[in-house]
Amino acid sequence: MYKYLFGPVPSRRLGMSLGIDLIPHKVCSLNCIYCECGCTTNLTLKRKEYVLYNDVIKELDNYFSNNPNPDYITFSGSGEPTLNSRIGDVLRFIKSRKPDIPVAVLTNGTLFYQKQVRTELLNADLVLPSLDAASESSFRKINRPFHKLNIQEYIQGLQDFRNDYKGKIWLEVFIIPGYNDNNTDLKLLKQAFTKIQPEIIQLNTLDRPGAVSDIRAATRIELQQIVDYWKLNNVEIIASVSKRKDIKSYRKDIETAILETIYRRPCTLNDLVKIIGSHINEINKYLDILEADNKIESTRHKRGLFYQIKHE
Repeated sequence: MYKYLFGPVPSRRLGMSLGIDLIPHKVCSLNCIYCECGCTTNLTLKRKEYVLYNDVIKELDNYFSNNPNPDYITFSGSGEPTLNSRIGDVLRFIKSRKPDIPVAVLTNGTLFYQKQVRTELLNADLVLPSLDAASESSFRKINRPFHKLNIQEYIQGLQDFRNDYKGKIWLEVFIIPGYNDNNTDLKLLKQAFTKIQPEIIQLNTLDRPGAVSDIRAATRIELQQIVDYWKLNNVEIIASVSKRKDIKSYRKDIETAILETIYRRPCTLNDLVKIIGSHINEINKYLDILEADNKIESTRHKRGLFYQIKHE
């Protein structure tokens, strides 16, 4: 069992993806209201070696020696990966050891105002930053950033990265009805897209309840209305989670373990991580599928969001 690697997990965007988690749960520069991993416990912009480089390299060495190549290797996890000051070194190691495996970076992009961060990611094949708002007020309502961050610097950092970076950028926009789907916010976002020039703009919304209780997922119709409003040819709505079952890395044993666990008693996400022993991101993927299939449901209690078997 690896501590810093997880999966390969069934990713709706990257196929069979081996995850690398360089940040402890939940260290981030944002505290997004929609985050399915829960509220940020360490809101910070401080970069340091949160996970030791040598420990990650040891696990990667072992994985590469004993497993077939995944479709992607992805820096992700339960925090912001660019907060780890050695991410560039880990990326270089992967490229030297497995140059044919594409590397993706899932990031909120908030640290791209730092030239050092932008430089460290230049060897990645695909970078997937996020931008949920282009106005300061909506940015603070949705993403609840570290107090020193501001939206102008955020967008400028993404634009500067585009100017330096030769790989592909897929920009994710997380839509929350009532927060960032009004014409003013959508117009400002479109203006930001023209500066950032991503290859693809991906519209996303809640699969499951987020960090706060009074938000809901956008419907497919609402997402399509946004696509129609922007009139851009590079916008796509991310596919339904249920299609993840078609990915070859889908593991029935993890699904069964989750169902058997919550059949005995309702559990939070963190409970399931401790009981089953899989990474939080991996458990999250399977909870998405089980809820989409109406096999489980969630209820919010004082200790958090609990998952239980759904009874007819």
